[in-house]
Amino acid sequence: MCPDYTNKMSLTRLLIILLFLTASVSSCKVSYSFSGASTGNLSTVSVQYFQDRSNLAPPTLAQIFTDELKDFIQRQTRLMLINGVADANFEGEIRIYDGQRPVAISGNDLATLNRFTISVRIKYTNSNDPEQNFNETFTQYQDYDSRSSFQEVEAELSETIVKLIVEDIFNRAFVNW
Repeated sequence: MCPDYTNKMSLTRLLIILLFLTASVSSCKVSYSFSGASTGNLSTVSVQYFQDRSNLAPPTLAQIFTDELKDFIQRQTRLMLINGVADANFEGEIRIYDGQRPVAISGNDLATLNRFTISVRIKYTNSNDPEQNFNETFTQYQDYDSRSSFQEVEAELSETIVKLIVEDIFNRAFVNW
């Protein structure tokens, strides 16, 4: 009876191919996170203070927005947050803070829904890959029942909108959508 060398040779070839593929994939220097973000060879990030140019936002919104962007980046990546110029830099301003725009009118010509909108202009600079740079405005809104006063819903909706904008900015910078 002859031993079955062809099965052993096929298995050996398969193992060699798998080892080669594993070695070649693990040698790449691309950093991914569970969010789908790729920071490539970036190691530092800087987020400048966002000025309020809307003239309507509460005085705390600029600091809240700046802190939320910093916190989100730190939660989703391993980039080190620094002051000054970094590998990745975010700067910008709050442009629109509009909380009482009617969007749905009833048969009595009364608003049934109002829209609260925030827009933020962002300048993103990636010193390692200038093709990733952008200068864009990000806008999000939330509608609310017009029977509620803006002051009743402002804090909760503002928090939601800021989180949505921060996520959009992060995705644009690091997920490349």
